[in-house]
Amino acid sequence: MNIIVGLDEVGRGCIAGPVVAAAVILDSKKPIAGLADSKKLTKKKRDELSALIQERALDWSIGRAEASEIDDINILQASLLAMERAFKGLMVAADFAQVDGTFYPTINIPGECVKGGDAIIAEISAASIIAKVYRDEHMLLLDTLYPGYKLSKHQGYPTPEHKKLLAEKGVISIYRRSFAPVKGLLA
Repeated sequence: MNIIVGLDEVGRGCIAGPVVAAAVILDSKKPIAGLADSKKLTKKKRDELSALIQERALDWSIGRAEASEIDDINILQASLLAMERAFKGLMVAADFAQVDGTFYPTINIPGECVKGGDAIIAEISAASIIAKVYRDEHMLLLDTLYPGYKLSKHQGYPTPEHKKLLAEKGVISIYRRSFAPVKGLLA
């Protein structure tokens, strides 16, 4: 029997905060109903499912790459690095990986990339959900550390309000300096 790990990341399109990935190995004896692409779920449902996944999965792990790393190696490479870190954090050995998207991280097992996998493969959906909940909670923490940027409202995505606040308050260390809205302010 194959032990399958699902990998996904969240926060690629943000201009602030880390890109976060999760690796999840589900337990076939403890199914979880309602798994879906995290973007299609309400916050309440994501929070409920994240707790269930963490409780019922055979194993799960979070990996992240910081804004400075994203600036150094680019967002694609940072997303793959976050997935590699999540994979390395697992205690249970998987023998096949299913990765959301079209790029495969540098991990030591065979696997496949599945475009839109977060909507159709339970392990990837589970990874999508716990990564999203983790990142949103991290952005809440950053919101308390850096008040005035409203990070808990937009989670670091470049909304018009966020870009306006960034222009007013200035670029701080949590921002991705290589991303257009931030780079423009620094020029």
